Amino acid sequence: MIQPIAKKDIRKLSLQELEVFFVAMGDKKFRAKQVYDWLWNKSLKNFAEMSNISKATREMLEKHFVINHIKVDQIQRSSDGTIKNAVKLFDGNIVESVLIPTPKRITACVSSQVGCSLDCNFCATARLKRMRNLNPDEIFDQVVTIMEEAKLYHGRPLTNIVFMGMGEPLLNYANVLSAIEKITSADGLGLSPKRITVSTVGVCKMITKLADDDVKFNLAVSLHSAINETRSRLMPINNSNPVEDLAESLRYWYAKTKRRVTYEYVIWEGINDDEVHANALAKFCKIIPSKVNLIQYNPIDDGEFQQADPEKVAMYMRVLEGQGIVAKVRKSRGQDIDAACGQLANKNDIHPMLDND
Repeated sequence: MIQPIAKKDIRKLSLQELEVFFVAMGDKKFRAKQVYDWLWNKSLKNFAEMSNISKATREMLEKHFVINHIKVDQIQRSSDGTIKNAVKLFDGNIVESVLIPTPKRITACVSSQVGCSLDCNFCATARLKRMRNLNPDEIFDQVVTIMEEAKLYHGRPLTNIVFMGMGEPLLNYANVLSAIEKITSADGLGLSPKRITVSTVGVCKMITKLADDDVKFNLAVSLHSAINETRSRLMPINNSNPVEDLAESLRYWYAKTKRRVTYEYVIWEGINDDEVHANALAKFCKIIPSKVNLIQYNPIDDGEFQQADPEKVAMYMRVLEGQGIVAKVRKSRGQDIDAACGQLANKNDIHPMLDND
C-alpha cells in the first residue's frame, strides 16, 4: 500500500523557497509574496480564505502543505483583567501564554519551550519535563492570539511582548530570534523591537551571542541573588554560569549594545531578605547601567519558598535607591488563575494528546 506523502508546514519555508516552489509548479513568482503576506502579515490560518488567489492555486497549496497554527484549548480570565491561554500545539502538546493589562499597556507573556530543563527550585514550570522547543510560528501565533484578545476583551492594542513564559528563550535561540524577526518585520506584525523583552536565567555564552548578533530588543535577567551560594540554591544553572561569569557577559552586552539590562528579583523569607543580599544586588547593578524589578513571589503549592515581609522589600528599595539605582516593586497579576510569574505549569488537567484536531 502506498503511503500518502506527509505535507510540509508551509510556514517553515522562506519567501525565496516559496518563490522556487511556485516557479517549479508553473505558477507566477509573485504568487509567493501574496501567500507569504497572508501567512505572516494577515496571520491567516487556512488556504481557503486567500481571496486574491485562484481556487486552483489554493487547492494546489492544500495538496502540498499544512498551516500548523496553534489553538486555544482553554482560556481563563482573572478578576484583574489578566487572561491565560492554554495553547494546544499541532502535536498535542500544551503551553501557556498570558495577556497582562495595566492602565498604560497590554503585554503578551509568551512561552518559548514546552516545559523547561533548568530546574529553578521556585518555579512551577521547572517541574515539567522539557519536551521540545517551540517553532517560530508557534511563538508568533501566541502573540497574534493575544493581539486579538487585547482588542476583544480590553478594546486596546497590544503594546509589549515579554519572553517570560514557559521555557528558557536563549536555549531556543534560533527559533526565538526567527519569531522576533517575523513579529517586528513589515512583512509580519510590524511591532517595534524596543517593545520586546527577552528574559533569561543567565546563560552567559548566549548573552554574548545576543550582543554579537546586534539584536534590537531588550534583555532581562532573572537574578534573585548576586551571591553565588544563594543563587545556586535557587537556580542550579548558577553552578555552570556563576555570578562572575554572568557579570562578564553583561559587560560585553553593554559594550556592544549600549543598552541597560533589567534584573528580575524576588525576595524570599529567610533566603535573601537581609541587607547582605540587598547590598550585593546594589553592587551587581553598578556593573553596567541597569534597573531592578522587585517581583512579588507567587507560591507553587509548597512551603519551601515564602514571600518576604513588606518591610524587607522596603529595605531593599532603600538600599537600591540610596545608591542611585532605579528600582520598582512589581505587583503580580493573574494570581487567581495561576498566571503570575513562576506559576505557568498546566495545572488544569490538560495533557499532551495524540490527535491534531
